[in-house]
Amino acid sequence: MKSREYREPLPAALEPDAAEPAEEGAESERREGVIDRAQHGERLDKALVVLAPEFSRSHLQRLLGAGHVRLDGVVADTASRRVKSGQRLEVELVPTDESRAFRPQPMPLVVLHEDEHLLVIDKPAGLVVHPAPGHWQGTLLNGLLAWHEGAAQLPRAGIVHRLDKDTSGVMMVGKTLPAVTALVRAMAAREVNRRYRAIARGPAPAAVFSVDAPIGRDPVSRLRMAVVPTGRPARTDFEVVASRDGYVALRCTLHSGRTHQIRVHAASRGLPLVADALYGGRPALGLERQALHAAELALAHPVSGERLHFDCAPPPDFAAAWAALQ
Repeated sequence: MKSREYREPLPAALEPDAAEPAEEGAESERREGVIDRAQHGERLDKALVVLAPEFSRSHLQRLLGAGHVRLDGVVADTASRRVKSGQRLEVELVPTDESRAFRPQPMPLVVLHEDEHLLVIDKPAGLVVHPAPGHWQGTLLNGLLAWHEGAAQLPRAGIVHRLDKDTSGVMMVGKTLPAVTALVRAMAAREVNRRYRAIARGPAPAAVFSVDAPIGRDPVSRLRMAVVPTGRPARTDFEVVASRDGYVALRCTLHSGRTHQIRVHAASRGLPLVADALYGGRPALGLERQALHAAELALAHPVSGERLHFDCAPPPDFAAAWAALQ
């Protein structure tokens, strides 16, 4: 971490020591100073804010709890502790999780297609696509940054659509800016065809049915989406492939790409996906994660225009549950 310029001068007693400059590319920086008379009796976390004003108080409190703060050489981990004049305060300024999110992390990718402009992969269940609170590292974005150099120059490393963490299957990624632009436009124009397999619990509906209902944030739970009048237009076509013992195998075609769309539309018809706890599903048929798999992707190549079609076999857990319903 590089040292930063301060917009306002620090109290002289807490001016960071010049003896410990941050090295180029260093992961952390050690900063220290001496508590002056004006700060005598203040809370420790408030004294830290004076020593490192460019960091939020909440982040500094996390550093306290993690043992990165010392008073007179002894670890101090209580934010409310009162400091005394003359004490030497030291802190190891570890970067925030957010600041380390967009970094390369090599990971194995199952590649279905790759050329200069386009990458198509089989995403495993359990892999988060994009960094977010609670998942700042180990995401597909981190893997793409390590996969090819050009990813660092692209918005979201070339990611143009997402699959939920526990959804498996085929995903496309742009590798150049012209490809990303073309893919985003094709998605908006409904020129990319995506078909999924899903397993739900509930009474078998008509062989073919559609749900054309707007989706927006659930007014009761911010973690969920829901069919709401003020939501964005969304349509999903469903085809019943098989049913048995109260479970239904579904083939799903998206006509829009709203968050949790298939999960919300299925649940709205009394067909929550197996193991989808967020929308009322319970584990069954050997599945402990939501029973949703992105099985097919068809599109025009973003640069050449060549028609491409990809079939993606489901992972073993889903395949076994699917077979059990046939």
